[in-house]
Amino acid sequence: MINSLKTLIICSLLLPLNLLSQRGYEAGGWIGAAHYFGDLNNLYRVNEPGLAGGLIGRYNFDTRLSLRMQLNYLRVRGSDAKSTNAFDLRRNLSFYSNIIEVAPAIEFNFFSLKHGSKDEYITPYMYVGFSVFHFSPKAELNGQTYSLRELGTEGQLPGQEYNEIGTSWLIGGGVKFDLNYYWSVNIDLGYRATNTDYLDDVSGFYPDYNELRINRGDIAVALADRSVANVDQQKIGVTGTQRGDSREKDAYISLGINLVYYFGKLRCPEISTPR
Repeated sequence: MINSLKTLIICSLLLPLNLLSQRGYEAGGWIGAAHYFGDLNNLYRVNEPGLAGGLIGRYNFDTRLSLRMQLNYLRVRGSDAKSTNAFDLRRNLSFYSNIIEVAPAIEFNFFSLKHGSKDEYITPYMYVGFSVFHFSPKAELNGQTYSLRELGTEGQLPGQEYNEIGTSWLIGGGVKFDLNYYWSVNIDLGYRATNTDYLDDVSGFYPDYNELRINRGDIAVALADRSVANVDQQKIGVTGTQRGDSREKDAYISLGINLVYYFGKLRCPEISTPR
């Protein structure tokens, strides 16, 4: 009883400061969708979303500034068959990839947000940071799924494949609002500009098919050129001709709803906790 009374007195004395600073930790999870932009989606279509979700942790320095960390899973995909561009339709490539991502960032609230306040409980926000992610593009052929990186579809020799670990600059924003003192909802949109052009396994030129067959086999040849022949039975996958555009790197976005729990900096007895 004496210890509870001491804690209550301390909380009462520190409560105004606590509401002012709002320092403390938040943690939660999110679910939503991801989308990719690159060689197999060069018209920035948004008609191939994939499932995404993850965990988020945040440390609030005050009512405006936070440090956040996310661990995310994102499924991205792209298909030339979904394009309206004539070259894309004839090229006829497709892929999907599961991305595992760690993403730290600095977050800024445009308005002051005080958990438990009836007036300052909602704010738009933005954040900047970076991410480190693992990706592995895959494609299906005759009902079987193949890892494209290991097939060297643009003529990469064994041991010279592109790196499956990538980095990206991260920028995003959204809106957050309290449900009560502890729980809040964040609606979040994030954009990643990556350092790789192989998120989709497409970047440069069609390979020498004889060498590819010797080094990688028939499946690699089949997945390197899936182009559709025209009326003259000509395909576009001629050795040395353009398969992708290496001048621009790939990118992806996420849109999700976060449910976040606020731990605060000092846990007080129930009677003294603001609602």
